[in-house]
Amino acid sequence: MSATTSTTPAQDAAAAATTAAQQSDNVAHALAGAGGGLASMALTYPLITLSTRAQVESKKAQTNTLEAAQRIIAREGVRGLYAGLESALFGITVTNFVYYYWYEWTRAFFLKAAAAGGRASQKLTTLESMAAGAIAGSATVLMTNPIWVVNTRMTARKNEADGEALPTVEGQKKQSASPSTIGTLMAILKEEGPARLFAGVLPALVLVINPILQYTIFEQLKNALERRRKVTPTDSFYMGALGKLAATTITYPYITVKSRAHVATGGSKEGMIASFNRIKREEGWAGLYGGIGPKVTQSVLTAAFLFAFKDALYDMTVKARRTVARK
Repeated sequence: MSATTSTTPAQDAAAAATTAAQQSDNVAHALAGAGGGLASMALTYPLITLSTRAQVESKKAQTNTLEAAQRIIAREGVRGLYAGLESALFGITVTNFVYYYWYEWTRAFFLKAAAAGGRASQKLTTLESMAAGAIAGSATVLMTNPIWVVNTRMTARKNEADGEALPTVEGQKKQSASPSTIGTLMAILKEEGPARLFAGVLPALVLVINPILQYTIFEQLKNALERRRKVTPTDSFYMGALGKLAATTITYPYITVKSRAHVATGGSKEGMIASFNRIKREEGWAGLYGGIGPKVTQSVLTAAFLFAFKDALYDMTVKARRTVARK
């Protein structure tokens, strides 16, 4: 006769309370990550514009960062440096919310499994941290890729990327009309079909290794520091910057391939490896690293601000929750 286990109402209530608390904590992390991403993106967006245009432009049109900024301002005004900002802010908010929710959910699952197995430590191992990042990153890519296709189209402005000259009236600056987010989305759907919104998914999935590297480095540095003292938002700023610097430098060629896939016309059937090899053959390794200067600067600053803002926002959320619970 097999033994069965049953739980008391008190145990069921405690388990439900624990699950609710974990769910609340996941949402708190997701909201803090979304808020941190929104603030950091707004602060560094001109660097995104410069790096994106450098990634997709032909080799003959490439210029240094300062010249590229001057060219954009001359043709489009300062607002040209913020092309696609609204879609980017929406995209980073959704992306970070989805990523942090799934990361914390996966993290809690691993820690629960470890506790059930008798492990005393409440910290993720390196492999667990990487697995959590892979699951969260893959879910995020599949859910948010259409947003980033629209944003890349708006940011790159294909006529600029190809190096075409915009006509000017003598003594005046020529500012071409900026397409809206909805206008860009509808144009893609009408001219190229819904499938085009998932262009670049494969290199984007490969690029899941970027946040895996970033957050693994960050988590391990944070764990090491927590053994000595409490981690501050300033600590998170520097550790986030270091993690993103390493991750972006390693994965940058695939960022270039993804950006070019996003702006490719509907008739393009070139795969990720073929695109990688063509760029390397026609433009050399330099073509795969076009715009890396502003991109690394932007990525490092964004990650640094993100982690600092996220930790501060999460602490505020937890304190607010405790205040409400005491009332």
